[in-house]
Amino acid sequence: MKLQITQKPIGETEAEITIVFVCAKNLTHEWIKHSQMLELSGFDGEGDGAALFAESKVLYVAVEDTSDLESFRIAATKAIVALRSTKYKTAAVACYDRADETAVSEAIAYGFLLGAYEFNRYKSKSKPLTLSTITFGTDNYYGEKSAAIDEIIAKVEIVAEAVNFARDLINQTPDEMTPTHLASEAQKIASDKRIECNIYDEKYLSAHKMGAFLAVSRASAHPPRLIHLRYTPKKAVKTVVLVGKGLTYDSGGLSLKPSDYMTTMKADMSGAAAVIATISAAAKLQLPIAIHAVIGATENMIGGNAYKPDDVLIAKNGKTIEVRNTDAEGRLVLSDCLCFAQEKAGEFDAILDLATLTGACVVALGEYTSGVMGFNEPLKDALVKAAEKSGELAAKLPFNRHLKKLIKSEIADMTNAASTRYGGAITAALFLGEFIEESNRDKWAHLDIAGPAYVEKAWGINPHGASGAGVRWLIKYLEGLC
Repeated sequence: MKLQITQKPIGETEAEITIVFVCAKNLTHEWIKHSQMLELSGFDGEGDGAALFAESKVLYVAVEDTSDLESFRIAATKAIVALRSTKYKTAAVACYDRADETAVSEAIAYGFLLGAYEFNRYKSKSKPLTLSTITFGTDNYYGEKSAAIDEIIAKVEIVAEAVNFARDLINQTPDEMTPTHLASEAQKIASDKRIECNIYDEKYLSAHKMGAFLAVSRASAHPPRLIHLRYTPKKAVKTVVLVGKGLTYDSGGLSLKPSDYMTTMKADMSGAAAVIATISAAAKLQLPIAIHAVIGATENMIGGNAYKPDDVLIAKNGKTIEVRNTDAEGRLVLSDCLCFAQEKAGEFDAILDLATLTGACVVALGEYTSGVMGFNEPLKDALVKAAEKSGELAAKLPFNRHLKKLIKSEIADMTNAASTRYGGAITAALFLGEFIEESNRDKWAHLDIAGPAYVEKAWGINPHGASGAGVRWLIKYLEGLC
């Protein structure tokens, strides 16, 4: 679906349907042409309401709270849902600007583009959305001339395309989205001449002593891949390192998952998808931020050569890890990837890892919120604030000295699974912190996106399945560094 801007007022814009956003307090405003009919139909401008007047070519959509940008994103998604079963090809909408100028129109644009997403790749029959174009008029419904929104719409289209690309990667079956296939998708991103890509195989991992990553991959029929993408603009003001967990499938290994918990494990590479999509969007937006994106792509499977509980692994930085649970594999892959990233990136301002790391984070924060952990409070605060501005949800989880003791091992430097299940999201992050060099501790944050990355029901502006969590968030954070 395409968004476009016209220099004509909304009343003069040619379209088959006009979308009007309203709330309870403005239902009787002079620009609401069907106030009485809306009242008779029971439409009150609250909740999930939408009312289509086909003869008048108007769709009214309720906005729950006009002071909240997320309400506008959700309302725009509701508009798409209401029009999905119709045959309208073109729609028009006014610019909705408040004191913060284009923020509302930006939110609406995100709602349209992300709400229109469907994944029908494996359906023998599907009914695609007929609506192909939405035009933003140059006036708003308060009778005022709107600020130019050309640039903001262009940006939204780039970021929304990246989010939907991440969703596509995650939603593909694990039989198709193997480590080598994910690597090929990263190489396609590098067709943008502003991005460089290197792919490393299992021989490289062995030669560079990445024993934790290699152990996880051992029982899979699909070989692992270490992916390194680089976007290096000439006048970069900052350098940021992004590290993504790329478990294209996780059976739990010999610590086998119950069957009910295996059905969504294709989404265990959501961190990798977000990182790949983010660097692609950053390059297209020409952000003056140098970015290194590192992804550890592998499967965690079972077999005669699988790594085992009681094994001791040696990571790239020489630290030893006692394996207590082979289903705590993501942190093993990330440990070597974090070491590699710090080595390859040289000097940098921030290093962030994204991972569907723990079910404990979902227990703590629910399905819709990501956890932010690390040693630097201002960095964590900046990330939570960036998430809020982007429309994603994030909350800090605190480290403490007592939890760190829970990953102590009697036979190695540490264990990959804490001695208690309580505080599991935090102990997993503390484990990762052991692979951050002392000089980089204040530059690092861990983002656990296990909750929102893949939800088996539609929510907000997100469909069933992959949400593309992390992409809008990271872009907003990177923009804040410019």
